[in-house]
Amino acid sequence: MIIRRWSCAIKGLKFTAVVWLVLLSLLLAGCGDLRFRPQNLVKSDIDLVADLHYRETQNLLRELTAKLYKRNPGQLRRGPGYSVEQRLDQLFSQAGYVPYKELSFARGTDALELALSPDYRGDRVMAVMAGLNGMIRHAYGYKDEFFMFDELDQQKLYDSARNVEILVWRLARSGGKKEPLLLTNSLPGEPANLSFERLFGKLIASQDMMAGVVALKNERLINRTAQNVAALVFFPL
Repeated sequence: MIIRRWSCAIKGLKFTAVVWLVLLSLLLAGCGDLRFRPQNLVKSDIDLVADLHYRETQNLLRELTAKLYKRNPGQLRRGPGYSVEQRLDQLFSQAGYVPYKELSFARGTDALELALSPDYRGDRVMAVMAGLNGMIRHAYGYKDEFFMFDELDQQKLYDSARNVEILVWRLARSGGKKEPLLLTNSLPGEPANLSFERLFGKLIASQDMMAGVVALKNERLINRTAQNVAALVFFPL
């Protein structure tokens, strides 16, 4: 009995150490601040980590959206008269699940498939980012702040990271021998530009880190199947 208690205590200390290490790394990276707020009284360590990771994903997605429009200015003209700032406001000013009539209410990976269709004639940047943002928000249970009794699913967080990888690969391959459907990294003959790769990499790493923390908290394993990744088929969340 004593040995079991010590084992549980050590496991708890290890988890707390991991959580605070994640918090410290996010703070040092400038992802958010840890100033005391009254609502923090009803937050666990894992809630604070989730808050910071969610904010980081939203910042990365905003930056990606702006860069994609800069790299693909023609896509903006396919929309109903929006500016980049209006698109950013449309995509990120509201929390939770946001439906878009422009996309026939497709969301998550369905919106990503729509954006990757060669026949799509709408604003492809908007469709990609609406799908990507919707998928990430789904992985977080459509919450933008987390409290003591909120539950997160480590598998959804992990699968969302794999879907970002699949999106990056499919964007690179889309368009066949012609110009890609959306330009990201530099084309042959252009100056090297890996800024998109770095942003997508940060997004993947954030989702993977959060999946690991939640799995440790829930004491559940993550199904790390690579079948869908190899087939370039998005994981359903």
